[in-house]
Amino acid sequence: MAKKQGAGTPATVVLSKAKIAFSTHAYEHDPAAKSFGLEAAEVLGLAPERVFKTLLVEVDGKLAVGVVPVDKQLDLKAIAAAVGGKKAVMADPAAAERTTGYVVGGISPIGQKRPLPTVVDETATTHDTVYVSGGRRGLDLGLAPADLITITKARTAAIAR
Repeated sequence: MAKKQGAGTPATVVLSKAKIAFSTHAYEHDPAAKSFGLEAAEVLGLAPERVFKTLLVEVDGKLAVGVVPVDKQLDLKAIAAAVGGKKAVMADPAAAERTTGYVVGGISPIGQKRPLPTVVDETATTHDTVYVSGGRRGLDLGLAPADLITITKARTAAIAR
């Protein structure tokens, strides 16, 4: 049985159960889009520095999550240091999907199948609201950075370049 388009995702379920205020922003995802995050910012009319992408990395053999603005790149050395490791590489997409329960391009930092060490770029705290994937392509969630940090048990660090 297919999920209804309006059905909640693990991310929205987790936020609702925690009584955290959030807004949903659905849009028609273009499969030809080169960047999922930049597509979301453009279609939703949001400044790219307020829309954050969720990237999985492998740090010294263990998975971790980096959350950075969509118009920036993840600094692998910085995220390795932020989680107490030496070397980070981008995680295999299949491993990312298997571990989080989400598909690439729709990986939310919230409601993942298995909690992972998470680092949110410190620039998130300069905004009243930030936007992250809601758990599927074509869905973003707006929430306060402090709530994002709390619900993901994240730390903040300068991990974007």
